[in-house]
Amino acid sequence: MTTMLVTGGTGTLGRLVVERLRGAGHEVRVLSRSSQPYAVDLVKGTGPLDDAVTGVEVVVHCASGQRGDEAAAWNLIEAARRAGVRHLVYISIVGVDRVPFGYYRAKHAVEGRIASSGLGWTVLRATQFHDLVLTLLTALARPPVMFVPAGVADQPVEVREVADRLAELAAGEPAGRVPDMGGPQVLEFRELAAAYQAAGGRRRRIVPVRLPGKLVGALRSGAHLAPERAVGRVTFAEFLTSVRGPSKGAGGENSSS
Repeated sequence: MTTMLVTGGTGTLGRLVVERLRGAGHEVRVLSRSSQPYAVDLVKGTGPLDDAVTGVEVVVHCASGQRGDEAAAWNLIEAARRAGVRHLVYISIVGVDRVPFGYYRAKHAVEGRIASSGLGWTVLRATQFHDLVLTLLTALARPPVMFVPAGVADQPVEVREVADRLAELAAGEPAGRVPDMGGPQVLEFRELAAAYQAAGGRRRRIVPVRLPGKLVGALRSGAHLAPERAVGRVTFAEFLTSVRGPSKGAGGENSSS
């Protein structure tokens, strides 16, 4: 049995990683801003961070936010060094080195900090989770016409499968940057929107709109995709059925959201 710490251990991904590690017999501590006894604000470096990492062999860093990821990683790395942590596992995003988006740049910078930390480390990049794509499509479906970005595809992956992989990596030896993890299908947004509507029993006009800018250009080029690493098994349509059921599709008239 190994003592591990999962940052962001109450989040969408982190709580699943915690479940899998505990199920495998490891002692797991959960660190988040509000989870006792290790309520820590990693960005500010406040709270019992040193207590959280003392005696820990492996840290799985799932905590992330729109701002402050670099500061959070630095505070975590410093505490891990002091505690003699032997393995730091980090979840990143496919395309952080190619997509000109502030959040992605910060994730890429965190990768660099971890690689140069002197700790044993493993970094896994994954494509976007099904849940995030669903949230985006739900917002796009609010107007009478569903406008989607033209020529932009995504490769959504099931968060539970990513949690399985992270738990596997945490139980192993430091491996550096491991092969990316992508969902089973690369689908244009018009196809994702059609699947969303089919699951919800709606028929709305889907209108692709060509958007300007370097960010959208990078997305059109597929910089955030990993078609050669389509190792996920659950498709987006299967995910929609699993979260809503066949008669209550995402965004449908009977949907609770």
